[in-house]
Amino acid sequence: MQFQINQLHFAAPSVFVWLGLLFLVAIGFYCWTAFRRATRPVRTGSLELLRFLIASLVVLLLLQPEWHRVINPTDEPEIVILADASGSMTTVDAPENPDGARPKIISRAELTQKVLESEFYLPLLEDGKTTVNIETFGIPPENPEPGMQPGTNLEGALSSLLENRPNLRSVVLLSDGEWNQGKPPVTAAQKFRLRDIPIFSVPMGSEVRLPDLDLVAVSAPTYGIVGENVQIPFTIRSSLDRDLRTIVRLRDSSGNEISKDLSIPARSTVYESILYRLQKEGSNTLTLTIPPANGELLPDNNSRQFTLSGKPEDIRVLVIDTLPRWEYRFIRNALSRDPGVQVDCLLLHPKLGAGNGPDYIQEFPEKTEDLQKYDVVFLGDIGIAENQLTVEQAELLKGLVENQASGLVFIPGSQGNWLSLLDSPLGDLMPVLLDKTQPSGFAEATASPLELTTEGRSSLLTMLADSEDQNPAVWSSLPGFFWHAPVLRAKSGTEVLAVHSNRRNDYGRIPLLVTNRVGSGKVLFLGHDSAWRWRRGVEDLYHYRFWGQVARWMSYQRNIATDQRIRLYFSPERPKPGDRVTLTANVFDANGAPLKEGPIPLDLTQPSGKTTRIELKSTEAENTWGTFNAQFAVNQAGEWKVDAYLPGESSDAPQLSTVILAQDEQLEKVGQPAKLDVLEELASISRGQVAEAADLPGLLKELQLLPTPRPQVIPLRLWAHPAVAIVLISLLGLFWTGRKLNGTF
Repeated sequence: MQFQINQLHFAAPSVFVWLGLLFLVAIGFYCWTAFRRATRPVRTGSLELLRFLIASLVVLLLLQPEWHRVINPTDEPEIVILADASGSMTTVDAPENPDGARPKIISRAELTQKVLESEFYLPLLEDGKTTVNIETFGIPPENPEPGMQPGTNLEGALSSLLENRPNLRSVVLLSDGEWNQGKPPVTAAQKFRLRDIPIFSVPMGSEVRLPDLDLVAVSAPTYGIVGENVQIPFTIRSSLDRDLRTIVRLRDSSGNEISKDLSIPARSTVYESILYRLQKEGSNTLTLTIPPANGELLPDNNSRQFTLSGKPEDIRVLVIDTLPRWEYRFIRNALSRDPGVQVDCLLLHPKLGAGNGPDYIQEFPEKTEDLQKYDVVFLGDIGIAENQLTVEQAELLKGLVENQASGLVFIPGSQGNWLSLLDSPLGDLMPVLLDKTQPSGFAEATASPLELTTEGRSSLLTMLADSEDQNPAVWSSLPGFFWHAPVLRAKSGTEVLAVHSNRRNDYGRIPLLVTNRVGSGKVLFLGHDSAWRWRRGVEDLYHYRFWGQVARWMSYQRNIATDQRIRLYFSPERPKPGDRVTLTANVFDANGAPLKEGPIPLDLTQPSGKTTRIELKSTEAENTWGTFNAQFAVNQAGEWKVDAYLPGESSDAPQLSTVILAQDEQLEKVGQPAKLDVLEELASISRGQVAEAADLPGLLKELQLLPTPRPQVIPLRLWAHPAVAIVLISLLGLFWTGRKLNGTF
């Protein structure tokens, strides 16, 4: 029940009103009776009158009284025409006269300018009661700061109108709906709805994307090994209405060019890669280009430039096995003859003891400072048992992979020693599920080859040919195997590169070459021991190449930036503005042991030149492996210089310096379809409308029918005001004191 007395408003349930009246009648009767019986009528009458006044005040407060102060608007209501002037408005996809047989296509910015020049809003000014103002937003700066990308903050432009224009009545938005900065525009639309201010959207541009080939991204690694192939993934998006055969060209700073044929389906996104062999150390600037297609309107996005650093290789490998089987012998030969690999072998023969000879060690490295030097560890047919590995050594290997970004390769054998690994700390690292009831695996009567999966055909790890087109033929020609491990299936989250070509189980094709990321490092599982047979007829061509690629691929992460006492790696390797980069450092003391106490100071220099000091801290209580982590947000494109220092060192020179290259992704993209759904959502939530540029007369009628601004009402809640509470308490105190003075207890 609501009622008012002038500017005093009441809002309470009807039951409260009737109960309040009955309460006042009862209190009034009681006060009158007490007054008639009193021996001191003057004092008693005053007290009973005060009692009735307090009761009346309590009843009034239960009715939730509010005092409404009304402010009538004195200024004229204002309509703002908000025009988008961002970079995306240069897209040429707006029809100048959509009603014509062959309308002329102009840019969105030109159509916006023509709408403003038409002065469609003049009838709103005829009555002299409305003000119309024109504002623009998203204008690209003439001299932007280094590393800063101009963008469109649609929500910020709308919200600023609410803050700065108190008499705002409506907004006419001329835009393509594109936004890439700030909060979602729907946030501003909700504010407009609360203020009862409608947004009328006038879309600029077409929902159909222009015919275009866009080289969206190049995901090149940070560095590569000199003399080795580097796989450079890239993404191409086509909005052409036909299939296309084209050529992708990769050119380096020396003028050398590599090309690759591509088939791009109509209106699709293609994920491909190209191989490049680094010829020299240091930074190499590369350019990836696709030629313009017939009918393409935006050839400017067909090329991307990036840098790739060439490094000499120095990979440390540890190979552990129990028997000198053929697979062990040829892996040892392949790695020991590789000039970029230093190999140590630990052969724990069950009867003859540890093996001896060149490249052999006599015992497992028990100290973390001795084990941490290995980039990759190969585990053959070995398990947790006497004269093999211990649980403590398995824990060290697990820590090496998770905390030091090393690689671990599982190559089980027919002895079944792998069975004991499943219940050890290394069991969690195994990327496949194995059948414990078949510890000896499965023998094959005839040779069975591996078959590459879709991921395996494009992986650098399985690239045995000089080009991706020739690689499947090479794998199909390799000799097969006569034994394989009892694999049930790959674990979730892993990547299957090759499967058994002839056998299946309840889970599908049997995975025999599987990789996975664990912590900071990688693991690889090879489910047969016959890779040495790949030498048949071609000698060392494919066998040496495969194991060399395994060693380099698995050690890549931890060799991004290294020094004698600091190893620094980061993810993602090529961030974009808005990404958060995770920095991980492995730090060692002067004796080569992992540093347990931090923090590690690090200077981060932005592309603009501003330097910030951050600290890498340990997340573990003991920090056995000397691992320290930190994160930072990338807000600029360009080179971010990282200088790492050792704690407690007096030298001002950094111990390690590296560069993180943030990709220069242009926020304002030309040629993208207009986001009409954003404009429709703004209009719908704010109770406005969407009108085409040709329907401005109809929009004008809607603007003229807008109601005049409502008076502003400022309510004062008397029932919750502290002054009212003070008055009520004071009256109760006065009443209690009066009763005592009157002798009433």
